[in-house]
Amino acid sequence: MKKIRIGSGAGYAGDRIEPALKLLEKGNLDYLCFECLAERTIALAQKEKKYDPKKGYNHLFEERMEAILPLLHTSKTKVITNMGAANPIQAMMVTKEIAQKKGIKGLKIAAVLGDDVLDLIKEFQENKILETGESIKKLENRIISANAYLGASGIIEALKQGADIVITGRTADPSLFVAPMVHEFGWSLEEFEKLGKGTMVGHLLECAGQVSGGYFADLERKTVPDLWNIGFPYVEVDENGDGFISKVEDTGGMISTATCTEQLLYEIHDPAQYLTPDCIADFSRVEFELTGKDQVRFRNAGGKKATGFYKVSVGYTNGFIGEGQISYGGADCIARAQLAADIVKRRLEKMEFSDLKFDLIGLNSITPFYRDNQDLQEVRLRVCGKADSLEGAKKIGQEVETLYTNGPYGGGGVSQHTEEVISVVSVLLPKDQVQTKIEYAIS
Repeated sequence: MKKIRIGSGAGYAGDRIEPALKLLEKGNLDYLCFECLAERTIALAQKEKKYDPKKGYNHLFEERMEAILPLLHTSKTKVITNMGAANPIQAMMVTKEIAQKKGIKGLKIAAVLGDDVLDLIKEFQENKILETGESIKKLENRIISANAYLGASGIIEALKQGADIVITGRTADPSLFVAPMVHEFGWSLEEFEKLGKGTMVGHLLECAGQVSGGYFADLERKTVPDLWNIGFPYVEVDENGDGFISKVEDTGGMISTATCTEQLLYEIHDPAQYLTPDCIADFSRVEFELTGKDQVRFRNAGGKKATGFYKVSVGYTNGFIGEGQISYGGADCIARAQLAADIVKRRLEKMEFSDLKFDLIGLNSITPFYRDNQDLQEVRLRVCGKADSLEGAKKIGQEVETLYTNGPYGGGGVSQHTEEVISVVSVLLPKDQVQTKIEYAIS
């Protein structure tokens, strides 16, 4: 029975590169997938591309490609990634240039397009925002991006045409991993039970180090060895969609039935009805069995026909955040920081801010602290709020800075920061309205 190995090279945009290199060197992989897009990530990428048409792909893309291309060439491992973000075409051309610089000839690179539906979304202004029930037209001219969560079909076509590297924009996370299984095993896109199994595999792998104990780790209740050297996972899967998940030897972390169970439920609203563009996956009957050190066999995932809609992530401008920070040390540092907070609060009370917050970092910035801590010798005041304009947001940091000479004494290390807020909502779009296109380049 045919089997393939698929590894996870990244679980988010800024992930480490070393574990991916170890997988390429020791994992005997057929495919390596880099999952690097979140909802807000794609909106910020679209904003970046607007100001520079040659940007908008993952900021670590060049670094990753520089590192992996020589290993890909020798191992014959294929790569699938959504690091193209808002600009898969430019990412494809950058890959070609890096390959040519390294003397790697004949590398076929594909860019899967079609997820950018910003123009299309304007024709569906009555569509309801899933999070609020309001129509999308409420956002009016504040929308800066709209990207549909595409499924595996575009990647499958690129692999069918011989692509060695497939670069996408917004693709559903598990679909990156479903595609090579469909391609290698000849699954039909109507075999929803198998697609459900493939989706489970993708969901286990998509966050990389999380399933290897990264998000599982606790101090005493759930200890994980050598987290500093955590190994990213790979799956060996057969043509029926059955197999095991593991990691290469001499890496830290752990893969167990418990880490797999936590990852299986991660970000899942209903394990029996996990909606993806490829299928509606059913994880409610999944079983895990430990079959060796850091090796867990999986079974009993299922699936049924997908809905007729794509989920679309819509990014929009939502005001500005202003922040100011200042530190107080020594005797009575908490009391002086609290006095400073009161001063700034009085100074800002006549201005219009929403979500105005005053945190004493080290004392109450994460959870409330209800008693004095006499041993605390320094504390940092953070004031943060949201305004409709950039100039309004700047007032927060400016008022914090004036504490230098306007009291209380002993403040130092002021920092100011302002940024535009990019928020994200979701809508549904009929699949038949979205057209996928693939472009190719050869080094």
